[in-house]
Amino acid sequence: MFRLLKTFRIVYETKNFSKAADYLFISQPAVSNQIKQLEEELDCPLFVRNGRQEILSTKQADILYEHLLNLTDDWEDVLQALQLQESNRETCRIIASNTFAVYYLPELMVQLIQHFPKVSFVLDMKNSEEVLDRIEKHQAHFGFIEKPLITDSIVRQEILTDELVHAGEFFADLWLVREENSGVFHYTERYFLEHNLNPQKMIIKNNEMIVRCLEQGIGQSILSKRVLTKKIKWRSLGREYQRDFYFIKRPHIKSAQLREIDMYINQYYKN
Repeated sequence: MFRLLKTFRIVYETKNFSKAADYLFISQPAVSNQIKQLEEELDCPLFVRNGRQEILSTKQADILYEHLLNLTDDWEDVLQALQLQESNRETCRIIASNTFAVYYLPELMVQLIQHFPKVSFVLDMKNSEEVLDRIEKHQAHFGFIEKPLITDSIVRQEILTDELVHAGEFFADLWLVREENSGVFHYTERYFLEHNLNPQKMIIKNNEMIVRCLEQGIGQSILSKRVLTKKIKWRSLGREYQRDFYFIKRPHIKSAQLREIDMYINQYYKN
């Protein structure tokens, strides 16, 4: 049953049998057969197959998925309890958007490692939408994002303010722009509208790459003041270009150790 539920979860999240098969390293017919077997076990349809690549989930599938996420958490708690008997260590997964991950998270980690020596921390970096998606899918315990995303089922708390500036060669034709899902993209587009600009753009999906390009005299950009180096010219854009960072998490955390980490993070940013 665990094998069938794992296949169901991947199909539900990808909405595509072929993608699920690639992820699971099995054939597409094998995925279809496992979903069919699960539907027979539960005596209800889980997906509507419309003859195209994409598939639609049924209401029964939506219910199963929500309960499956909680079941997965319970199973992880069981595994953690068993591992604690051997190693006395628990795992905490933290995921953050680019700027926070590189320039703010390391400072926090110094404190977390010191205060929770029996916890094994796993860190990851994605854009804000992907961070939220990982938290919603119970693939990480805590997240940090730089966009005020709608988080109906997730707790979102404002923790820091970050200043964005105009940096680089101010008269260059080329602009170095983050990808559309990045938190900085919205502010860059606002700047273009305010100044009636339609410039040549180079999409760069990483702040560090933008910084290194600016250091070499390539183009101009809108980015966090925190990432600047002494080689880069910059100017302030005012209060309208200040943004907030947010701490996100699931509303119910079962592990006592993780609840302590949650409280510590909240207190850290209050101070």
